Amino acid sequence: MEIESYAKVAAFLGAAFAMGIGTIGPALGQGLVGSKACENIGKYPESAGKIQTAMMIAMGLVETAAIYALIIAILLIVKAG
Repeated sequence: MEIESYAKVAAFLGAAFAMGIGTIGPALGQGLVGSKACENIGKYPESAGKIQTAMMIAMGLVETAAIYALIIAILLIVKAG
């Protein structure tokens, strides 16, 4: 194999690891945010609207880490090709 082939393989593996490892944290974070929101809505049903709003904002912030991993993976694939 030529050096360019090794570079492409490394870029594709890097993209796979970026998506694989880069989405573990956000997935766990979203699960915790959703779990705590459900617990609090169960305890305080009168403030469900405020809890849901705060939950959606937190979910959006947590999701940005996964989006950054996706962008890095796409850049690796595009630059390797």
